[in-house]
Amino acid sequence: MNASHGEPPYEPVAQPGTQGAAHQPAPAGPGPGGQPPGQGQVQAPYPPPQGPPVYQADQAFAPGGGLHWSPISKRHALHRLLTAVLWAIPVGGVGAFIVWRNGGVIAAAMWIAATFLGVVLTSLVAELDRRAYGYVERGDDLIVTHGVFVRRLIVVPYGRMQFVDVTAGLLERWMGIATVRMHTAAAATDATIPGLPAAEAALLRDRLAQKGEERSMGL
Repeated sequence: MNASHGEPPYEPVAQPGTQGAAHQPAPAGPGPGGQPPGQGQVQAPYPPPQGPPVYQADQAFAPGGGLHWSPISKRHALHRLLTAVLWAIPVGGVGAFIVWRNGGVIAAAMWIAATFLGVVLTSLVAELDRRAYGYVERGDDLIVTHGVFVRRLIVVPYGRMQFVDVTAGLLERWMGIATVRMHTAAAATDATIPGLPAAEAALLRDRLAQKGEERSMGL
């Protein structure tokens, strides 16, 4: 029957459990190519903000470029120890005699003990200094690092080297080691590599002299 016969119009009645279903949006289907929504779409990259790079303190003294420090000879520490002993014998003997004349046996024994302690400390510092020493020959410069309490790194460009000399005292020659020194126009950039075996010191001297001449001719 229709509304013209006096009957109210038909209104759909919601079934139990389906109330509001007509107002819920349909779930989005898979995107193009069967991929979930949001995938397969190119989005503009937004990299997170980055602060200044953080470096460790030891990296300031690294040779870089995957290079490793060339150590010096272990005889360097022995040379320092023997030098300390040779100085301690006259200092300890003469000092102990003078102290014994003025303060007695106990004072002389304390002087000898202090001298012995000084030799031991010198030996420990010499070993630490040997381990801290290192050098690397790079393409355009030579870098040298050393220092126990205060670490130091020196970069010596080959083109700035004026001359290279090798020195060895009596005790060093007896032990078969030598010291290589690189001199530049600025004394602050001079570098010293002690405790090198004599043959290695000679080869290093020749290489540095050749590289210095090549860089000087190119200036």
